[in-house]
Amino acid sequence: MREVMTWDDLGSGTRELAEAIQADGYEPDIVLGIARGGLLVAGAIGYALGVKNTFTINVEFYTGVDERLAMPMILPPVPDLVDLDEARVLIADDVADTGRTLLLVKDFCAGKVGEVRCAVLYEKPQSGVQCEYVWRRTDRWIDFPWSAGMLTGDRSKRSRDLSPG
Repeated sequence: MREVMTWDDLGSGTRELAEAIQADGYEPDIVLGIARGGLLVAGAIGYALGVKNTFTINVEFYTGVDERLAMPMILPPVPDLVDLDEARVLIADDVADTGRTLLLVKDFCAGKVGEVRCAVLYEKPQSGVQCEYVWRRTDRWIDFPWSAGMLTGDRSKRSRDLSPG
């Protein structure tokens, strides 16, 4: 059985996450969205909280339905976290499944920023990261509206190396 998320759910979920963040008194200086699933989440939360400093980080881990690389890896371009030692960073993603992607990004931020918290639409019981802000918890595979019906087929194998040089 699968969990099916709709576009309306995205609006409701991100709004409820933003309300929970605000109610908690957390005021992020930066919203860091994990591409690709966290981009819409980060943008919506950033707008709701009035945070204009939104950054993205691209992490490759999933290669298909319940198929993943041995370890997640950060792809270029990598955000430059210089002079952010007091910044409060909110990492946003669509799902904390194994938690390994979020852990990689949290470790990337460690020692470079003042505080890191995580917000996700979904958290699974096996996640190695317990997020501070979660819209729903599930143990099912999730069909997200942005990945449910790709128009051009499977483009996951068509990544290009955009690193300098």
